Amino acid sequence: MSRDGKHEIVFDDLLEQATSDDTDAGWGEREAPVRDLDWYLRETPPHHGE
Repeated sequence: MSRDGKHEIVFDDLLEQATSDDTDAGWGEREAPVRDLDWYLRETPPHHGE
């Protein structure tokens, strides 16, 4: 709204404005944890052997 209380027409490109749905967090996903070689070795299923 403008100062006089009337609505203004805005010609901005709405697609340039990011929303929370544009991110993984907006979809409920969390940032992936950092996984190193030790993590993968610990998580190896027993049937894969050593």
